Amino acid sequence: MQTDVRIASGIVLPEVDHRRWVVGAVILDGHGRAFAQRRAPHRRIFPDSWDIVGGHVEPGETIVAALRREIAEETGWQLTEIVADLGSLDWTPDDGVVRHEVDYLVRVAGDLDAPALEWDKHTEFAWVEESDLGLLADPNDPDHTFVADIVALGLSRARELSG
Repeated sequence: MQTDVRIASGIVLPEVDHRRWVVGAVILDGHGRAFAQRRAPHRRIFPDSWDIVGGHVEPGETIVAALRREIAEETGWQLTEIVADLGSLDWTPDDGVVRHEVDYLVRVAGDLDAPALEWDKHTEFAWVEESDLGLLADPNDPDHTFVADIVALGLSRARELSG
């Protein structure tokens, strides 16, 4: 497994503490589109909703290790670079446990045309651009736009960094 991950200048990665940490990755392809995957309808949290790649930080993991593992597990790709910090937030699903989420714009290596999805957890994937952001709304709660918002931020930051 790859061990070198480039971290862009100015990014300060938080130290994992006692909180329940979650990492998220906005992954772009060579056409400036962001990767999204639909959660399976049987998932307890956000069933049948579009999501970015990510998940819980396991005990003893760093933020980088968790990003690397989640990207590999959910897509088969390898994390190569953390390009930009997209912010953090605290959220609480119906289990009542607060999650502290940190999200990043990242680059990966691998066949972007053929992600190795965890088909028991995700039912489809899409590459989206700004005109597609409305598709990412939660079908169970159309006012829940977090995924669309974080993808929009990732697309915007990528444009800023390239231009």
